[in-house]
Amino acid sequence: MATKHSEYLGTAREIALSLVREQADQIYADRIWPERSIRELQRAGLGGLAVPTELGGLGGGASALAEICEVLGEQCASTAICFGMHCVGSAVIAAHATPAQQSELLEPICEGEHITTLALSEPGTGAHFYLPQTQILADDNGYVLNGRKTFVTNGNHAESYVLSGVSAADGLSFSCAVAPQGSPGMTWSGAWTGMGMRGNSSLQLSLDNVAIPRSHLLGNEGDQIWYVFHVVAPYFLMAMSGVYLGIAQAAFNAAREHVTRRAYAHTGALLADTAVLQHRIGQLWGELEKTRQLVHAAAKKFDVGTEDALLAVMAAKAEVADCVVKTVNEAMTLCGGMAYRDAGPLERYLHDARAAHVMAPTTDTLRTWIGRAALDLPLLGD
Repeated sequence: MATKHSEYLGTAREIALSLVREQADQIYADRIWPERSIRELQRAGLGGLAVPTELGGLGGGASALAEICEVLGEQCASTAICFGMHCVGSAVIAAHATPAQQSELLEPICEGEHITTLALSEPGTGAHFYLPQTQILADDNGYVLNGRKTFVTNGNHAESYVLSGVSAADGLSFSCAVAPQGSPGMTWSGAWTGMGMRGNSSLQLSLDNVAIPRSHLLGNEGDQIWYVFHVVAPYFLMAMSGVYLGIAQAAFNAAREHVTRRAYAHTGALLADTAVLQHRIGQLWGELEKTRQLVHAAAKKFDVGTEDALLAVMAAKAEVADCVVKTVNEAMTLCGGMAYRDAGPLERYLHDARAAHVMAPTTDTLRTWIGRAALDLPLLGD
């Protein structure tokens, strides 16, 4: 397993350092969905990264997902988040996959012929993504979907969408299902004009009497909360942690390169010879490395199923959010006026990093949940 892990991590790094890096500036400037890079990752056999080996995937788990998202995120956060969300959706489908779901969804995913993604967020629910208003109601032929989803990464580019909704008349039972792209009644709207993550094609999805077969329900009716805390949250938090680690590493690299190359005109001394800058670089390295170790440890805890795994993955995303924002801000300061005068990579890192705190579960939500869990209180208390 270790050999396979290093092999597909190496494959991801090769793609990141070539195609992903080459396209990063254009994706940011023109808000382009990173199709070429995503397709290259699929061709390289990474589409089934988060799918267990017994279902035809690579079985990389949360550990490989975090590491590969970091490798990609260091070059292009948009590419990393798009690939990461595909992997999260794949993991959700695989969690209780039926034979029909294996053949119709997981096989093409693992063969590099199918992109999936999450469609959980809704307008009006904010960070409470686990309380959807969309309806998934049974009829004689299967299920009918009605509602709206927002912030759908890979919007209108995936072959399927993993979504959640109310599946009972009392509004208290929530379920997950898969809606194929192009289903009658499925309408995309808007354009992603966000400050950062500019290539993620985060669009709005309207579902108007969208019919799906019964076989596209994930698990049983009422299983959504189980999916959220046993699959969605751990994989999503690890993917996002990897993406933001990558951004933080890129910002650190930019600051280190600047101070080792820039010299004072009147003395010829490098900025790196200044003690206070050495100290600040040392602080940043320590913050970044301890956060990386937390992320890797949390992913391993989840993969082996330790009792505190959920706390660890929640803490990882909260801490990496602090780390990436601080690192990019410090890098901007260390690079001085040039970082503000010339629009360059640090502008992209700054814009991409800022979403770390607000992407649900938000940092505040995660720390509240961690506190509740540490106090043996229900996570979803009042």
